[in-house]
Amino acid sequence: MQTTMLKAKLHRATVTHSELGYEGSCAIDGKILDFSGIREYEQIQIYNINTGGRFTTYAIRAEEGTGIFSVNGAAARLACAGDLLIICAFASYDQDELKNYKPTLVYFDEQNEVTHSSHSIPVQAA
Repeated sequence: MQTTMLKAKLHRATVTHSELGYEGSCAIDGKILDFSGIREYEQIQIYNINTGGRFTTYAIRAEEGTGIFSVNGAAARLACAGDLLIICAFASYDQDELKNYKPTLVYFDEQNEVTHSSHSIPVQAA
């Protein structure tokens, strides 16, 4: 049996560009893709913190070290420069793989610099 689990999460990334005329996808700084384990052309879910909107697209590689998060094509109608995003990638794992399963969670500041990463979501007291 396969179970679909969170593979990687980019938390509170700031949209740097919104390119309606582009063919589609979400361009992400190549160093961030490598660090998170998200592959170019991999399906991603995007959750817009500002609007509550959710949509599916795929990741493409932007220039490394630029901090770019560019929402392109039709998705540009769903996120504007300055919006905060949560970007998630999911994968299917078999029961043996789940024994050592840990997602990669990457957190950003306002300039899209990585502040820290983790393999678990911290539990907050009520």
